[in-house]
Amino acid sequence: MNQTARQSEDIIAGRNAVSEALRGGRAIDSLYVARGCRTGSLNVLIAKAKEKGIAIKEADSRKLDALCGGANHQGVVAVAAVKDYATVDDIFRLAEERGEPPFLIVADELEDPHNLGAMLRVAECAGAHGIIIPKRRSAGLTWAVGKASAGAVEYVPVARVANIAAAVDELKQRGVWIYGADMGGEPWCGVDYTGPAAVVIGSEGFGISRLVKEKCDFIISLPMKGKINSLNASVACGVICYEIARQRCGIRTK
Repeated sequence: MNQTARQSEDIIAGRNAVSEALRGGRAIDSLYVARGCRTGSLNVLIAKAKEKGIAIKEADSRKLDALCGGANHQGVVAVAAVKDYATVDDIFRLAEERGEPPFLIVADELEDPHNLGAMLRVAECAGAHGIIIPKRRSAGLTWAVGKASAGAVEYVPVARVANIAAAVDELKQRGVWIYGADMGGEPWCGVDYTGPAAVVIGSEGFGISRLVKEKCDFIISLPMKGKINSLNASVACGVICYEIARQRCGIRTK
């Protein structure tokens, strides 16, 4: 099956088709609705999607046409998720089942699906118990993310929350230390990650939001020796996660 055909399976266009997908419990990542078009039947679909915690996004007709390849979308297009979203409790439960202190990654408005997919791959390989993403202004569990994860999406729980700052507060209440990856912090390899830990990785363009950064217990940084001042988000995540894995495995440096 070619890529175009495979991607088309993730797109559900038209009011009846979207309604049936919602009624049947299909995992939906996001619902795109025509900007300024809120007729009766479309309002019903929006309400159903909101009840299920699905992100609602307004778009112009050109965006909707592009999503569904010119099919008759009737002002609504759903993008199906490649896997059901987990909950934060699911992530803690997995850590408990493994007999390990929780190890989470918090993606603060990461919008590039390839970055999120690569981060899922890092999480799976480094032993993280799950990833938390926001419902809005973030890549979701689309086909592109699943492909970039090289299968890791099947093994790493991804919880989608309404507010990252509130989620960080919840993690702290549950005894998790929060490590924000940003400029001007301590060296990434000079802190102790052996207890319950969550690493916050910011968006590609703006980094960690101010409020979330203020809530972090530690700010950790990687050395930047070149002419640019930041790494790709998933690369930075990989470096930090493998320091966590090294410490938790008891591997000593020489």
